[in-house]
Amino acid sequence: MIRQFTSAEFLFLLMAVRWTLLLSAIAFMGGAIGGLFVALARTSQWTWLRATAGAYIQVFQGTPLLMQLFLVFFGANFFGLSIDPLMAAAIGLTLNGAAFLGEIWRGCIQAIPKGQWEAATALGLHYTTRMKEIILPQAAKIAVAPTVGFLVLLVKSTSLASIIGFVELTRAGQIVNNATFRPFLVFGIVAAIYFVLCWPLSLFSRRLEKKFGTVSR
Repeated sequence: MIRQFTSAEFLFLLMAVRWTLLLSAIAFMGGAIGGLFVALARTSQWTWLRATAGAYIQVFQGTPLLMQLFLVFFGANFFGLSIDPLMAAAIGLTLNGAAFLGEIWRGCIQAIPKGQWEAATALGLHYTTRMKEIILPQAAKIAVAPTVGFLVLLVKSTSLASIIGFVELTRAGQIVNNATFRPFLVFGIVAAIYFVLCWPLSLFSRRLEKKFGTVSR
């Protein structure tokens, strides 16, 4: 029996937003931690560490995110591990996010003028102190815009978690559409909600760019 699209269906879509936000937050925090290690490895003095981080980035940037989610979800079951869709999606998005953020932040670290590196070395600073006190604070300002840009992409990428059964916003839209058979209305509302989630992030990124003076003239 086909149901009418009512306020109950709209509320169901709104309630699913919390799961989209939760998955985005987990994936971004996990990806940020992993991405920092990847970025430091990519700019390391050791060749083997740079090569390992480079290979990691190539694997996750060179394969579809959907396939990565499939491998995490079904791979865990293959090895006899019980994993729910939220955990699988969080792991897959975290691994993917670490690769992209690591490469973004690697570029920001290497964008620091060579003179800053040489001055820190001339002062006899240890690598850890040099990165913590001089290089990373400057790189962080450069990284604001691309990092927030990636966060916007990450929020939208959580829609792929619907394929492995996680009921976030897109999956909720599919459920409502199957019950009401109003695809244009349902997915139009879903798209509008995604826009409402992502647009403020873009504005926030622009404001931070102006604050840190990184906007190109």
